[in-house]
Amino acid sequence: MIMLLNLIIFIMGLQHGWWFTGERYAFQNIANMALANISLGILIRQQRVVNALFWLAIRIPTSWPLWIRWRAGKVFHFGGLHYGGTVVGTTWFGFLLWGMFQSQLNDKSTLSGLTLGISAVMVGLMLLMIVSAIGPVRAKFHNGFEKIHRFVGWAVLGLFWAHNVSIMHDMGENLIQTFSFWVLCLVTLSVISPWLTLKRVDVHVLKPSTHVALAHFDYGDTPFPGSSNAISRTPFGEYHSFANIPTPGHEGYRFAISRSGDWTARFIDNPPQKVWVKGITTSGVARIEVLFNRVVYVGTGSGIGPILPHLLARQVPCRLIWSTRSPRKTYGDTLVDEIEAHTEKPLIWNTDEWGKPDLSKLALQAVRESDAEAVIVISNQKLTRRVVHDMETLGIPAYGAIWDS
Repeated sequence: MIMLLNLIIFIMGLQHGWWFTGERYAFQNIANMALANISLGILIRQQRVVNALFWLAIRIPTSWPLWIRWRAGKVFHFGGLHYGGTVVGTTWFGFLLWGMFQSQLNDKSTLSGLTLGISAVMVGLMLLMIVSAIGPVRAKFHNGFEKIHRFVGWAVLGLFWAHNVSIMHDMGENLIQTFSFWVLCLVTLSVISPWLTLKRVDVHVLKPSTHVALAHFDYGDTPFPGSSNAISRTPFGEYHSFANIPTPGHEGYRFAISRSGDWTARFIDNPPQKVWVKGITTSGVARIEVLFNRVVYVGTGSGIGPILPHLLARQVPCRLIWSTRSPRKTYGDTLVDEIEAHTEKPLIWNTDEWGKPDLSKLALQAVRESDAEAVIVISNQKLTRRVVHDMETLGIPAYGAIWDS
């Protein structure tokens, strides 16, 4: 959608002489298009924007037709705006750099070498960010991807400011009176604001097994069900987001952290006494449950973490299918008892005893028995896609993480 819209604008611009004329207003037009697209890509990932999108979607009452609520539940499918905006914005900036070089070669340029140099560095850094975010590259070098996205992203934002100051100086215009100045102010505030919430807090970790840690927090914040927070051992280190598990009537919240990589393994084997919490409590997939009169939750392993707060809150009648190995041995009697006490007829499938189940078959059976309107899946990528596809093929609204960026 982003690419198509930009292609239409590009073709219109060719017809009206908005680009590549060598005139300074043409350079500014291209720069504004680049900035507008990249700003969209950045802002759509801002936690307050994400929360606002969810807030708008879940305002729809359950009395509305199911087909409307079904589509509103797809509110979390906004990742395409993130990478669509940033990739297309980088393309526009490549056009800008090409136009600057052409003008320089033809001795028509009024832009300084500094402006040209900043532009070239910015294009190179943005291409680096795009390459590092390509699926296979990101999967193989995930820690490197995170560092590039954060620190190179900050560098590009700083260079955007330097570029605009330089190009406005070359053109003899007032930066504050330009479109780009106010957009950059908004984007900069968006990037900085999560870091303004950075705090170091106490954490109490319980380990029911060597596979799982239950991290308890109580620092004056009780998040809403269907949200997540990001934590790290160091203020500017590797951050990981986990689903918040608040308990009605109690302050604070919990995380269920399972062993799924180097970071989580270190957390479980050597639990810290303090961690850094960054950003704003952010809405997650399952928050859309309130769009439906009754739902079925399907979870595997530590996927119970994002599901449990909804079971405890009891905002929507639900059924639970949880497939995991030795649930009581792995997660502890207390957690399993809590699940059973807050769920109608939960199906807790012990894979060590019964093998792996057909989750689509079990979900369909639960939908028919409970007259549920939707299925929400919290599992790995392969199982999530399979169950969501199977349910929606049968005309049942189904939701799960889409690993979109």
